[in-house]
Amino acid sequence: MKKTLTSAATVRVAFVSLVSLGMLVPMYLLVVNAFKSQREILANPFSPGFGSATFQYLADAWNNPDFSILKGYGVTIALVLCVNALAMAVCAPAAYVLARTPRLLSRLLLFFFIAGMFIPTQVILVPVIFVLRTIGLMGTMPGLILFMTATTVPFTLFVFFGYIRVLPRSLDEAAAIDGAGRYYTLWRIILPLMRPIIATVFILNSLSVWNDFASPQMILGPGSGVYTVTTGVYAAVGQYSTDYTKVFPTLLLAVIPILVIFIVMQRHIMSGLAAGAVKG
Repeated sequence: MKKTLTSAATVRVAFVSLVSLGMLVPMYLLVVNAFKSQREILANPFSPGFGSATFQYLADAWNNPDFSILKGYGVTIALVLCVNALAMAVCAPAAYVLARTPRLLSRLLLFFFIAGMFIPTQVILVPVIFVLRTIGLMGTMPGLILFMTATTVPFTLFVFFGYIRVLPRSLDEAAAIDGAGRYYTLWRIILPLMRPIIATVFILNSLSVWNDFASPQMILGPGSGVYTVTTGVYAAVGQYSTDYTKVFPTLLLAVIPILVIFIVMQRHIMSGLAAGAVKG
């Protein structure tokens, strides 16, 4: 029996290792080719090329007149913060009410909300464009923020609901005895206990918003002059689609911040998910 368990664990580790290696290959290609010339990239894209590596191509990408990567960072960070703030401000009270609602009704309402998780964002982009155009928000940052907030609400609500539902109702009862209302109980008692899961949701939503290309490209459009990191990269390298000395460095600059944030914050992601698993 022990031998069987050991073999199964070995197979799982080997499978995960192979999948991880397959996912790291594109990142490896992106990093090593960001420092090489066009000829070296075409001749041997998998070679590290330490001997001829140069930071000049990264400097050129940073100073690209077609797209200010620094401005792209600012726009994308502002978008990430606004979307997370709105999504959490909406989902925290909603999840609290649903979690304290009788079980059958709360489940029905929850299923209604999380149905949005199963609808690809690209499918609803065209109808959303008509709606935004009607209310005068097409091609604007507020329109993009509202749409991307709506796309993060199902996941945020689902995670918050699962966490709040298992918090003991005695907390609410004790607060009520002390004269606290439901809003006070939520903001001063429940939310502080949700810090691990809030950090987890913030990071995962940030990854989704940062990497989204279709939504800002369709809603803002090239004519708005406002570019996120992903749409800015497209604008910067689109006309140089065969010049890999512009493509790879620009892409690397686009992913570095969110990659660093994920590496630094992964401890909070795991602790939040573990806390939710234990409580669930």
